[in-house]
Amino acid sequence: MSKQLPLAAMDACCSPLVRAPLTQEQAVELSRLFKAMADPVRLRLLSLIASHAGGEVCVCDLTDAFDLTGPTISHHLKVLRESGLITGERRGTWVYYRVRPEVLARLSAVLTPEGSEVETASSAK
Repeated sequence: MSKQLPLAAMDACCSPLVRAPLTQEQAVELSRLFKAMADPVRLRLLSLIASHAGGEVCVCDLTDAFDLTGPTISHHLKVLRESGLITGERRGTWVYYRVRPEVLARLSAVLTPEGSEVETASSAK
């Protein structure tokens, strides 16, 4: 059974935290996503996948970026996949991964106060 976050649950939790308190269910669902991203290796994997040209990357290109074994990288990718942050498609012997932009957008919506623009480091100067 997949632990992937149902899209209906994500729709229910996209209002900013400052507008209304999260329900217990919303907090549980969001915490699964944040927990998946809380590991430095997984956060870096997510960034590598999201920033890769063409929007997808072969697992063979991800393993070289780390000083970790293949099974360890596979474990971290599995956690990201089961959380719903990425998807994977097997093509022959390789798996190609893509970020689910709608999930990242919903996470961003929860953290961004309504009516405010996200301040970047360059605009804060």
